[in-house]
Amino acid sequence: EVLFAGSGRLEELCVGAVAAAPPTASPMEAVAAALDAAAGAFEERGDLVGLRQGVIDANAELRERELIKLASLSGALADALRGRGVAEPAAELTAESAIAVLKVAFRRWIDGGRERPLRPLLAECFDVLRTLSARGSASAG
Repeated sequence: EVLFAGSGRLEELCVGAVAAAPPTASPMEAVAAALDAAAGAFEERGDLVGLRQGVIDANAELRERELIKLASLSGALADALRGRGVAEPAAELTAESAIAVLKVAFRRWIDGGRERPLRPLLAECFDVLRTLSARGSASAG
């Protein structure tokens, strides 16, 4: 329970960031703002985040619990996007894409010893996703 105690606050932070995004923001820009807010929360916790992830990585049940937490976050992001008037399937696809970006960027951040800030890693992953989507290709720069 201790490892997952902050997940409700993280969800609230992300949903609040989507709601606070400018009305002109695209769905992807709105979820990028949510992940930017989440990055700040992760970076503030520094070493604890790395230790937590190490414990989760070493335990199959905790990895499963982490996936459930991420699914809940995806659902909350999709709901927040629908609240902004984003139709289906765009709301769900955008939310799921944001979770994929978060997972890849977060793993790169942890595996890199948190030497680079998380925010630029998130931005890079969003850029790659946009490039892949625009090209309709399986490879990006």
